[in-house]
Amino acid sequence: MNLLPPPALGETPVRAMTIAGTDSGGGAGVAADLRTFALAGVHGCVAVTAVTVQNSLGVSAVQTIPPEVVAGQIRAVVTDIGVQAMKTGMLANGAIIDAIVDVAAEVGLGRDRAIPLVVDPVCASMHGHQLLAPEAMDTLRDRLIPIATVVTPNLDEVRLITGIDVVDGDTQRQAAVVLHEMGAQWAMVKGGHLRSSPRSADILYDGTEFLEFEHVRIDTPHDHGAGDTLASAMCSALAHGMSVPDAATFAKAWVSESIRWSYPLGKGHGPVNPLWRVAGP
Repeated sequence: MNLLPPPALGETPVRAMTIAGTDSGGGAGVAADLRTFALAGVHGCVAVTAVTVQNSLGVSAVQTIPPEVVAGQIRAVVTDIGVQAMKTGMLANGAIIDAIVDVAAEVGLGRDRAIPLVVDPVCASMHGHQLLAPEAMDTLRDRLIPIATVVTPNLDEVRLITGIDVVDGDTQRQAAVVLHEMGAQWAMVKGGHLRSSPRSADILYDGTEFLEFEHVRIDTPHDHGAGDTLASAMCSALAHGMSVPDAATFAKAWVSESIRWSYPLGKGHGPVNPLWRVAGP
């Protein structure tokens, strides 16, 4: 795959920010995002939305951060360091989403603005633990998705957001259309959870054209953090000035290789592994 250009010695790298929760097991959330940012040659900044008590077996507790502190982290970084792209992950509740949308208008974040925004609409953990309050779903639909440069739900998230149960390519395209109609500039419906297919195909839609990004399905139980890794890889590419389709191509290749290099960790699901970038192909 074509990698992103690294900064020269002493040169300030492009910057990206993740607005997400922690994973104390290190496999997902801001840990996964910062791994990919760094290995893609991007300086990563963080706005923490929640702290989880989590290991390879699941999430046992969540402590949210006050919405004004979340917004303050974003404002502090943008007004001093500056960023070229941002992504969201776990946002926990509607008040935090509202705070992010409000500060986005202030700092120029989101579709048709200076800073592109990747919305990874994290609603539940891979173990089924609720990571977004049910009453926040409308706030996600009505306020955050409309400012997304690209939204990247998996099939479980698609069902929660749109009510569409994706079972094949046709329903995957239907879901992409609905997400675009909600206001996202681009909708990327990931097919990794469509286990009946021998290939993992993601569909990208801009209101006019469907683009498909396909990869042979990798047989591994260790895929913790795959969604975060894809979204942060896309964010990294957008920070480098790539178009959304080119960023999606880069992200699909990045996460596929990271899944291929995944490893066991603890007693449950291990994480995907972008450390292939330094270990070699």
